[in-house]
This record gives sequence, structure tokens and C-alpha cells, in this order.
Amino acid sequence: MGSALNAMHDILAIPTSRLDRCGSGVQSRPSKTFTEDLPYETKNGIELRPTRFAGRTLDLTLFTFTRAVDCIVGELWARRKSQRQFSGRWSRVDRTISSLTDPALFATSCALIMWAFIYTPARLPSAYNKWIKSAAQVDSRLLKALRYCRYGELKYGVETGQAHLLGDMCKDYGLPEEYGDPTKSIPFPCELVHMGAGPSCEFHAVSRFYKSFIWSASMYLPLNLALIFRNPKVSKKALAHALKSSARSSAFLSTFITLFYYGICLTRTKFGPHILGTSPHACQAIDSGYCIGTGCWMCGWSVLIESAKRREEMGLFVAPRALATLLPRRYRWEDQWIERAIFAWGTAVVFTCVGENRNGIRGVLGKVVGGVLHSGGGF
Repeated sequence: MGSALNAMHDILAIPTSRLDRCGSGVQSRPSKTFTEDLPYETKNGIELRPTRFAGRTLDLTLFTFTRAVDCIVGELWARRKSQRQFSGRWSRVDRTISSLTDPALFATSCALIMWAFIYTPARLPSAYNKWIKSAAQVDSRLLKALRYCRYGELKYGVETGQAHLLGDMCKDYGLPEEYGDPTKSIPFPCELVHMGAGPSCEFHAVSRFYKSFIWSASMYLPLNLALIFRNPKVSKKALAHALKSSARSSAFLSTFITLFYYGICLTRTKFGPHILGTSPHACQAIDSGYCIGTGCWMCGWSVLIESAKRREEMGLFVAPRALATLLPRRYRWEDQWIERAIFAWGTAVVFTCVGENRNGIRGVLGKVVGGVLHSGGGF
């Protein structure tokens, strides 16, 4: 325990030493994203001065924070489980909570990420946006129309000058041009969302699953095969495992995409009209967020296809990225001390957890950190 506390003391010194050097290194590199010319009032009038912003290390800080919270919650739950099992009060509800925590974490995180992808893409890293757009195979004009609906630039029954946006899309997919006119089509037919897959929402879902499975398999299968072929002697068991793992991961991702689209269709054609009605105002409300919210909420539960171990890893992987969508990608340089304090606290918790219990950190990170620290004799 003493060595763990010493480690905590060293970590808490980060804000005044290591992170200061980080601030003069990583954070000080020129970047258009974190430097902007802002107007300042001077004696000679308004002048533009280059202003630095912090936030470049936000992803690392949120990763550390997430792992620290996971350590604390995991330790508290383990103690509760031990006490209730000892007293014979460990119930089916407790087991259900244990088994659904990681899927719920993943589903909630994915809901936030997909919501940001649709409405506030600037809150996601550009590489993340490109990957999601590639996987979803969505027309950029449809994304723009959804944003216009939410922010009032496109309204049903009102001429806002945006009919050309989806009108051009209708031409490209062989649909009547009036399908994309908000003054004539209230609401837009789901055929627009299907992007050429026909009027049936169910057929579109099956089509999406098939196309997404092929796309996913072309990504997962080469990766898994490359890992096993590093060994000159490849067993049939290893090859079968690689094929099974690729198929399961491909099924997960294709189900994720299918549930997202089908959730949108269900809200637009089934649930939404029955609950909210079919008036222009109701249709506007459905297409302004309810349909996207349903798709975002449904898609993440596809993680149940994966093994329990994979659910754990995936939930912890996406959680920091989901938190990042709730925070600004950059902020005032003077407020950086808050991020430093959170990073220091998170690192202290993680290191202390490893010192007390080598298996206290879940996933691959726990094995790596535990192996490094214990091999050096620090704990």
C-alpha cells in the first residue's frame, strides 16, 4: 500500500512538472485548429492578435478519466457482489445488471457519437467522421437536409428555398423530383432515406445488412488473417477462429448500421405518426430529431452479438469519444489547469488500482500497465 501511495504522490506532481513540459511541447506546436486571430480592443482601435487555445490533449484526458471511473465503479461493484453472495442475496436482477452494464455503456456512447455525426460533426475528429460516413454509405445531401430540418432552415409546408437540395437527390436516384419538395411531400417518403433501395423499409434493412456485411468482412477478415499468418505454422483451429471472429465482428457492424437506419424508418412510418400525428408540425418534429434519436438509441445494442470480453473492450473504447462530443474540442488556454487536474487524478486512480490489484483494470490496458509496473518491481 505504501508504494502505491508513493506512486500517487508522484503522479499528483504532474500538473507542475510533466504536464508543464507537455504544455510547452505538444500544446505549443502551431496549429490552425488551436490558434485563431481574435479581435482585441487597444488604444489604437481593434486589433487582431493570434490567440492560443487548449484542448489538443483532451482525448487522452478523457481516456484516463474513463478508466479511472471504471476502476472505482468496478471496485465498488465487486465489493457489493462479494457481500451479497456471502449473505446469499445475490439475485437475478444483480446478474442482469452485471451482464448489461457494458452493452449499455456501449449503446449510450454510440448514441451520443451518432447524434454528433448527424447534427454536430465538428465535435468528432475528422478521421472519425470520414470512417462513419464510409461505413454508413449515406448521401451527404441527406445529412444536410436532416440538419436543415433540425435547425429550421427546411420546414414542411413552408417555402424556404431548399427544395433543390433533395430534388437533385431524387433525380440521381430515379425518384420523382417532388418527393424532395417540403411544400409538396409532407413528410419526405422513406424512399429518400433508402437511397435507391425501393419503398419497403424492411427490404432496405435487409439490403443494408447485406451490403454492410460485405464491406465489414472486407475489413475484418484481412486483419484477422494477417495476425494468424505471422506464425509460419497455422493450425486449422487458429484459421477457424479467425474466420469466426471476422464473421461475428462483421455481423456486429452490419447490424449496427441496419438498426440505425431501421430505427429512423420505424419512427418516420410506424411509431411517429401514431404517437405525434401526421400534421406538418408533427412531421417536422419527427424529422427534426425523433427519428434520428431512435436510430442512435437502437444501433449500439448490436454489441450483444459480440462476446462478453469484446463488449467490455468496446464499451471502454467508445466511452471517452462519446464524452468528447459533450465538450468543446478547444477551450481557453487559461482553463487548462482543469484538464491537468483531471488527468492527474485519473492517472493516480489507475496506478493505485494496479498497485492494489493487478487485475483491477479491465481489458488489454490492465494487462499492459500491470505487466509494466509489476515487472519493474514498483509495486
